Amino acid sequence: PMEPMPSARRLAVLIDADNASPSTTEGLFAEVANYGVAIVKRIYGDWTTPNLKTWKEKLLEHSIQPIQQFRYTVGKSSTDSAMIIDAMDILHSDLVRGFSLVSSDSDYTRLATRVREAGLFVMGIGEPKTPGAFRNACHVFVSTENLRGVAAPKPTLEPSSREGAREILLRAFDKVEKDDGLASLADLGQVLRRLDPSFDPRTYGEPRLVDLIRALPDTFAVE
Repeated sequence: PMEPMPSARRLAVLIDADNASPSTTEGLFAEVANYGVAIVKRIYGDWTTPNLKTWKEKLLEHSIQPIQQFRYTVGKSSTDSAMIIDAMDILHSDLVRGFSLVSSDSDYTRLATRVREAGLFVMGIGEPKTPGAFRNACHVFVSTENLRGVAAPKPTLEPSSREGAREILLRAFDKVEKDDGLASLADLGQVLRRLDPSFDPRTYGEPRLVDLIRALPDTFAVE
């Protein structure tokens, strides 16, 4: 919805099956494609449990490799440790230039931070309830609500959404405004991501950044 990352970037997509829904799979990989090419696609969970059976069709359709991780203790998930270990192995293999971590679990915050420290791109995908620590550890965080198409385009913003959008857009604009009073859309998009990795025009009901700006004619003008 904003500035795409280089399409040649090689990405590893790692999915926590306990904290992700198969209903968002199509949107998930379409989103990942905006930032690079998924050359590693793995999903982690205890595949002996009935609650993961709904994933089977999506695994075949998208060539996702399921990784079995037994639950050693009832009520506890070992998925996060298995996924983190694999991620570090991939990181040190120099096979990819970025990761997409699909989960709403704050346990992956340190992993996202470690990937950034290595100079690699890290993208998070999770539910709106995902803790801010994990969202802010990523370069980009995308809400699964936006992948489902819930935030359909609408002609005007609701008052509460309008103020929230206006506030962050003005903060970003102040950082990139040139002497002539103009700011490029690309520069604005990059600063928005730095201010808030989870910023997404679709959250405000608009498909693209330029559409969101145009929905605020009393604040911005587009040339």
